[in-house]
Amino acid sequence: MRRVNIAYLLLVLFFGSLAIVTVTDPAGAAGTAVVANGKSVKVNYTLTVDGKVVDSSKGRQPLEFKAGAHQMIPGFEKAVMGMKVGEKKSFKVKPEDGYGPVNPKAFRDVPKAQLPKGMTPKAGMTLFAQGKDGQKTPVKIREVKKDVVVMDFNHPLAGKTLNFDVQVMEIK
Repeated sequence: MRRVNIAYLLLVLFFGSLAIVTVTDPAGAAGTAVVANGKSVKVNYTLTVDGKVVDSSKGRQPLEFKAGAHQMIPGFEKAVMGMKVGEKKSFKVKPEDGYGPVNPKAFRDVPKAQLPKGMTPKAGMTLFAQGKDGQKTPVKIREVKKDVVVMDFNHPLAGKTLNFDVQVMEIK
């Protein structure tokens, strides 16, 4: 009779400990996952430059990216590594870790004859150039001369310090 009680007690202890492990530490519990290479991450963010909001996920779906896959600018990716779900963080990204410094070689003289007919070019205007791959790229008019327009093919945020407010929403 005593052997049955000990066996029963051992079974209760064994299955009871499994239940405790399952309840207190389910694999991948919220709060234990951190942003790391290979993880799929969703964040809400606001990007400000020179005190103005340039982009935000407010009112939209969170931004989703794969950490370590170079889908984000290096400074952003580096800053969010190690964050947990629900964590908020504000950080700055210098031009070197963002869209790079302004490249003087990205300024080109474009003959006015190549601009759309009827257009009156003005410094500060943004046009869209279409690349060989079909992608449209914003191009800013920097200067208007007699027969040419000086176009800036740098990324619009090149040379800018980027200020991010980020909250991690999900990590898979």
